[in-house]
Amino acid sequence: MTDKASLPVRGIEPYQPAEGEEYMNEPQLAHFQAILEAWKQQLLDEVERTVSHMRDDANHYADPADRATQEEEFALELRTRDRERKLIRKIDKTMERIHKDDYGFCDQCGVEIGLRRLEARPTATLCVDCKTLEEIKEKQRVA
Repeated sequence: MTDKASLPVRGIEPYQPAEGEEYMNEPQLAHFQAILEAWKQQLLDEVERTVSHMRDDANHYADPADRATQEEEFALELRTRDRERKLIRKIDKTMERIHKDDYGFCDQCGVEIGLRRLEARPTATLCVDCKTLEEIKEKQRVA
């Protein structure tokens, strides 16, 4: 699993823009594409490890408690992989945005999302203001 407090991919340093550099220029787009591709590969590797683990460790325990423990462990792994599968789809959609020159701009208001926000969440489609407003509206619907 990835560390939520850092970049999704270890080993890729945050982008350092030059003074007066244009937002979402070729080097920036290449940087975020590299992050997304490496992140996706990490997730796909995790899926493969899970499949191997479940295939290799699938035992038919006689004891119901042992069997239940194993089933619960497998269920938890499958839920995690399902979330990661959804994230892979989101990464693919984000990479499409890069290819269409639509990456880095808010879907709702069109302003720059910002390099720091994209470093923290490369699949972000909303600027901080629109995301905050969306979360407030969501809380009001739930309450």
